[in-house]
Amino acid sequence: MSDRIAARFTALKEEGRAGLVTFITAGDPDLATSAAILAALPAAGADIIELGVPFTDPMADGPAIQEANLRALAAGISLRKILGLVRDFRATDDATPIVLMGYFNPIHAYGVDAFVADARAAGVDGLIVVDVPPEEDIEIGVPARAAGLHFVRLATPTTDEKRMPAVVNAASGFLYYVSVAGITGGATGEATAVGAAVERLKAAGNLPVVVGFGIKTPEQAAATARLADGVVVGSAIVSLIGEAARTGATDIPARVAAMVSGLAAGVRSARSSEVAA
Repeated sequence: MSDRIAARFTALKEEGRAGLVTFITAGDPDLATSAAILAALPAAGADIIELGVPFTDPMADGPAIQEANLRALAAGISLRKILGLVRDFRATDDATPIVLMGYFNPIHAYGVDAFVADARAAGVDGLIVVDVPPEEDIEIGVPARAAGLHFVRLATPTTDEKRMPAVVNAASGFLYYVSVAGITGGATGEATAVGAAVERLKAAGNLPVVVGFGIKTPEQAAATARLADGVVVGSAIVSLIGEAARTGATDIPARVAAMVSGLAAGVRSARSSEVAA
């Protein structure tokens, strides 16, 4: 089986830069617009795409992503339609990794074994299931990896040395460091603390480490790109989509592409500007 995630991080290492990981909510504000946004992300500079699976009770997410979940659900999105979205994307892009991010309930309702098989067949590369801890890895992590899907784990500022092995040993693909305690869309983590946490995670798990939560601007993305293997931007993009949808804008994919291009420029110049300085 091909491993797009490993191939992407290998390429990023060869380029001497961090990657930009962009998050959007599948089906927001509607399926057709979401498909157009998804298709536009790689050319705009997204190296890896996290595709949010809408759920009625997204407990780890802030208001922007909660509202996006509701818009997508109101528009009729389902897990089966999301897999179709990925399948259509793969018709023109077989290189950009896609990670589905969400909660266990929709997967459980779909049927775990059927879901991991269908997700792999559709072209999904990995999963982030935020409400399944390592102790319950048998529920989804084990079947996901058996089907050829990476299972990405979250680490936080409260993940101590005692907890670390449980997190990293149940992870594959990459580790996602949540730089602040709280919900998505909040403040960013302090650079010294983030840098130390990234080094600790890399040493413990020997996996690439991406950092997210609270990163909104090219400058913030660049600062994080000097510390980590990848930078995750989600709430800022989702907020842009929500604001545009409320005004009835018809150019939402172009607006998202413009924002992502700016973020990508920040990420791609981060280490070169550091060397120059």
